[in-house]
Amino acid sequence: MDSHSRMVQFLKVLLPLVAIVMLSTVFLLSRSIETDVKVPFTQRDIEERLADQIVTRPNYRGTTRKGEEVQIEAIQATQGTENSVPTASEFRGRLGLSNGGIITLDSNSGMIRPDKNTATFIGDVVITTTDGIEVTTNLLNTALDEIRGDTPGQVNGTGVIGNFSAGRMTFGAEKKDGPVHIIFTDGVKLIYEPKRAER
Repeated sequence: MDSHSRMVQFLKVLLPLVAIVMLSTVFLLSRSIETDVKVPFTQRDIEERLADQIVTRPNYRGTTRKGEEVQIEAIQATQGTENSVPTASEFRGRLGLSNGGIITLDSNSGMIRPDKNTATFIGDVVITTTDGIEVTTNLLNTALDEIRGDTPGQVNGTGVIGNFSAGRMTFGAEKKDGPVHIIFTDGVKLIYEPKRAER
């Protein structure tokens, strides 16, 4: 038997042994896997979520016909039943205007209806614009297919010229593809502050 054949025979025995040793070290050095993993929800939480059909951190994103961005999110939402409408808690919205401006919307609760292209913000609603206007109200209705909204009740706000209040507020484009305007009506009252306007 020549040296080549002896080497082949030797490797046929050695290589399987090396493989066995390597596999055994993998199992010996590997950490034990914890099979008793705790779920971050109690059994009661799971049952309530299944019964009420609760969704955690729902997020709606869309684009209007003009390419403006609409984003609405919440901490959690219920799907609703035959006798109740779907609602969400800590309802927040962000409207990205075509001119680069942003309108942010915050409220205690709300509901979104993609089938009707509407979203409603309810309770302690705060409307903020990038040009320095902040408005508070109790109820705000908005659209999902365009930048448009209205408050059916009283609003209070602050801006670069001072503090103001009005019986109603609407925002949206007055003309098709035009810029978004905020309009206050029904008994507008303004406390003009010249120093703030000069800033």
